[in-house]
Amino acid sequence: MSHDPHKAIDYIIASAGKFSKAKAQRVFLEEFRKSKKALLMAQSTADAANAREQFAYAHPEYIELLEGLREAVEVEEKLRWDLIAAQARVEVWRTEQANNRRQDRATT
Repeated sequence: MSHDPHKAIDYIIASAGKFSKAKAQRVFLEEFRKSKKALLMAQSTADAANAREQFAYAHPEYIELLEGLREAVEVEEKLRWDLIAAQARVEVWRTEQANNRRQDRATT
């Protein structure tokens, strides 16, 4: 079982930008969710704050934002775990190399 650490490292480098963009999108949507709620509450004609809040949470635009947030989290998590797997491949390679050196010393 041999792994090419260079491919794993290249993947990490190539994916770093994608991961950072995915995380930025997720954080933006989490923060924008608060603004969207406030904007929607302001559109409500209800007098009671809890009724305005209910209006905002049930509004199709708010639900659409939540769906976008769900997608952003999914993309971010996929990239994060792919990066973790690539890091693990490098560690496996390092362990294999250390084991090979130990075997070489034992047989000489």
